[in-house]
Amino acid sequence: MAYKNFKLLPKKTEKIETKYRRIATEIPVPESIPLLKDLRKYEPLSMSGQPLVVWDNASGFIVSDPYGNRWIDFSSGVLVTNSGHLPPELKRGLISQIESGMIHSYCFPNEPRARLVKKLVEIAPEGMEKVFLLTTGAEATENAVKLAKTWGRKIGGDEKNVIVTFEGAFHGRTMGSQLAGGIPSLKEWIGTLDPTFVQVPFPDGYFNPETDFSAFTDTLKKKGVEGSKVAGVMVESYQGGIAGFYPEAYMKSLREWCTQNGALLIDDEVQAGFGRSGRLFSIEHYGVVPDIICLGKGMGGGLPISAVMGNSKFMDIYGPGEMTSTHSGNPLTCTSSLVSIDLIEKKGLVENSRRMGDILHGELKKIKDKHPDFIGAVNGKGLLAAVLFSEKGVKTPNHDLAFSVVEKCIQKGLMLYAPLGPGGGTVKMNPPLIIEEEALMEGISAFSEAVEESIMSR
Repeated sequence: MAYKNFKLLPKKTEKIETKYRRIATEIPVPESIPLLKDLRKYEPLSMSGQPLVVWDNASGFIVSDPYGNRWIDFSSGVLVTNSGHLPPELKRGLISQIESGMIHSYCFPNEPRARLVKKLVEIAPEGMEKVFLLTTGAEATENAVKLAKTWGRKIGGDEKNVIVTFEGAFHGRTMGSQLAGGIPSLKEWIGTLDPTFVQVPFPDGYFNPETDFSAFTDTLKKKGVEGSKVAGVMVESYQGGIAGFYPEAYMKSLREWCTQNGALLIDDEVQAGFGRSGRLFSIEHYGVVPDIICLGKGMGGGLPISAVMGNSKFMDIYGPGEMTSTHSGNPLTCTSSLVSIDLIEKKGLVENSRRMGDILHGELKKIKDKHPDFIGAVNGKGLLAAVLFSEKGVKTPNHDLAFSVVEKCIQKGLMLYAPLGPGGGTVKMNPPLIIEEEALMEGISAFSEAVEESIMSR
């Protein structure tokens, strides 16, 4: 579905000046229009769609433009800057690595790469023994599927090749990751779909009230899929589009089912990892251990890096040189990741995510209770929240209302990215994990005002 786009039309805004926010111009800023027009002229339409703010500086949890405006950031880019925007420690680490004289080494050994893979194994759930470093989340999920299918053929023959995923799931924008994903509109361009990718209902309890694990097995049976033919089941530890978590009992049953059927449980933590939900890895909420973990986004501290982790028997299934990547283990991105992980640990950012998340969700519940006809649900854990806006009195996603809320938040000095999820009715909030309570409350207040004004103007 094509969502609304923000117009290149400056609007008068109320002047705002607080400790954290400053809005002193029309939004979008008139002086920014030539730059914004160039982007729309020279980039594909798909690259537009975000609020029309020219990011010029980002520090901690504050984003500034070149025109004197600043925003409290509730986006973290897109769940990337978990340890904050360019903390001093990260800046020093990157400068030091650049000054060392080496920023690329392909698959030739380098010291930051060796330190990072060791660190990831040390902090990962049990059973994770080896790490394959990549660049994007889609690379990570595609390689996880590749490993699962290869392992399935090894232990069960050519017919053990089915990958089960969930309706509504998003695993990336490449062909393989979209085949694995559960959003039909994203696959239309492919044409003939690979029948070895099978989707089952996501048990969110809102759009789908059926949360018992029997729905998983019943769906496979209806689709003619035998458990013995399943090579892997890939889950997002929370479903990104709505920040929806599985029932704990469901996930435990899924882990047991995978074990019984010789299928690998693949945990896509690209959005969810590194403290976002109040746990270092969001799969920890369920008390289960996956076979393969995909990492990305918040792993890199702002630079592009991802990874696949797993047991040696899966990770070593390909021989020397058979599974590599051009920028695997890039020393600059590895340095960024090492510094970011160190900050998450030393500054207690997982605990801060949990503590600030309790405040965030408590306040969002108050907003939902005030507007029950237009807010169907508030999902998430830690510093991850999704507000699902609906048509009055029903669950139908309300994209226009969600869009208006985001637009008004930008005008009020709160940085959010555009609505997403089913029907474009979801507004997600995920500030850097370093955010302070005073700034968090100020951002929530701005959001509440935007919701009130958007509903009243309907």
